Amino acid sequence: PGDSVLDLCSSWTSHIRPSASDGRLLELKRVSGLGMNAKELEANPALTDWTVMDLNADGNVKLPYDDDSFDAILLQLSIDYLIHPLEVMKEASRVLRKGGKIAILFSNRLFLSKAVGLWTGSDDIDHAYTVGSYLRFCNGGFTNIRAEDLSTRKQKGKERVIVGDPLYVVTATKG
Repeated sequence: PGDSVLDLCSSWTSHIRPSASDGRLLELKRVSGLGMNAKELEANPALTDWTVMDLNADGNVKLPYDDDSFDAILLQLSIDYLIHPLEVMKEASRVLRKGGKIAILFSNRLFLSKAVGLWTGSDDIDHAYTVGSYLRFCNGGFTNIRAEDLSTRKQKGKERVIVGDPLYVVTATKG
């Protein structure tokens, strides 16, 4: 409750819900969206404010937020399109408060013509290592870097087949 969240690479929808799975209100103080399309950002009901910015426009990325502005950052289904990921992660660290969390979600579903080459030639395990490396080597002071498979699966054991799109997350804490 009372947290400020940055939805990085936001769009017309967010994976931020006003209530938790048990029905309790999340009571977030602020949900800021940063994305590339003003109409889509304006249509996103989860956002309390939004900014249009192309993170690929310049290698000298500077997020338009003060230091230590957010308790959590979400980057959902867009890490594969960033051409300056280390710079974006370093800026994410700058605007994240100490002890804040970052969660980077990704799938193997993408626009092949828009994704960076490093991503298109790799599998899901490579993607998790790549995202973890972005956090480790951006000089942002991230700790507790972890990857998790969030995919819905059916059956058990070695026959656990993914149902629908696969989904993975790499999380870290700003030290």
